[in-house]
Amino acid sequence: MMTDQPIPLVDLHAQYDQIREEVLSAVAGVFEGMRLTLGPNVAAFEQEFAAYCGSSACVGVGSGTDALLLALQALDIGPGDEVIVPAHTFIATAEAVSLTGARPVIVDVEPVSRCIDPDLVGQALGPRTRAVIAVHMHGQMADLDALQERVSPQGVVVIEDAAQAHGAELRGRRAGSIGTMGCFSFYCSKNLGAFGEAGAVTTNDPALAEALRLLRNHGDSGRYEHVRLGTNSRLDELQAAILRIKLRRLDTWNSARRQHAATLAGMLDGLDLELPAEAAGRRHVYHHFAVLTSNRAAFQQNLADAGIMTGIHYPKPLHLQPPYRNLGYRETDRPVAERIASGVLSLPMYPELTDQQLERIATAARRALSSPHSR
Repeated sequence: MMTDQPIPLVDLHAQYDQIREEVLSAVAGVFEGMRLTLGPNVAAFEQEFAAYCGSSACVGVGSGTDALLLALQALDIGPGDEVIVPAHTFIATAEAVSLTGARPVIVDVEPVSRCIDPDLVGQALGPRTRAVIAVHMHGQMADLDALQERVSPQGVVVIEDAAQAHGAELRGRRAGSIGTMGCFSFYCSKNLGAFGEAGAVTTNDPALAEALRLLRNHGDSGRYEHVRLGTNSRLDELQAAILRIKLRRLDTWNSARRQHAATLAGMLDGLDLELPAEAAGRRHVYHHFAVLTSNRAAFQQNLADAGIMTGIHYPKPLHLQPPYRNLGYRETDRPVAERIASGVLSLPMYPELTDQQLERIATAARRALSSPHSR
């Protein structure tokens, strides 16, 4: 009979316990000031996060999905255009493209980084291609240098989907600073997470930053002077206040994730698992510790029986999702993404994991993989 407390996939309580008093004070300050929409905390967070990423501007929005959609709209991408996206990602990456009226073109990913394959992007370029969305999967950046070499001569822009990669680096440059725009989610479970929904777009282009500010606020250039169609996607002042507190700790938390990932990888070495790997020139921040296994259902159940909670990111690649069946893709069309989707399993990963918890995870994994039912 299991007597230890279960180990969750993500422990939001453990993080909150560290910053409780600071958060409560900041929230009280927002209420005292009653500047609840695009107030001083939003302005300050935008400056602080832009500086953190190494970008000249940051525009806070309502969610990561909104960040992607507004980035595409700022480029005037719409019907008749194509945007290349990876097959292995959350549906929001392609969903944002579809919501503009443009067509997502879905390509396969690299087997090691599990990020979009630059060579396949080059092959997929066409006369209607306007942009490529490069997803930094699980906390590791896509190879944006190789990607830009292939697409920039065609006038195609690179948008970073950095929803899982706050603080990740490629050859010393942080996520959100390399592409034309970087799109971030601050969903509660992210490395930098709000207490609900929030997002942001970073850019070094002042014209795009201004377009994004208009788009998030109904195209309003002044009081009720609407110079273009937009929407309501303003970063909430309360969330900005909380994000400012967390941003000051992000590097420390990411360092803890990297240490936990190294420890866990060492404990799991030699087992029948494909472990996450850090590609050359990149600094992984391990939003997920995603392994590949040949018998996921049994492995996951055995871990659950031992009190180890897991997740699947993501069980079906984009080209096989029902909304994209009409694009003509078939099974086996994107073999790397399909192999990842069939075997990927995320183990617990968050900064507050203890050595004892890491040992429990590894012990449960060893026992699960030694079981004849897990093979």
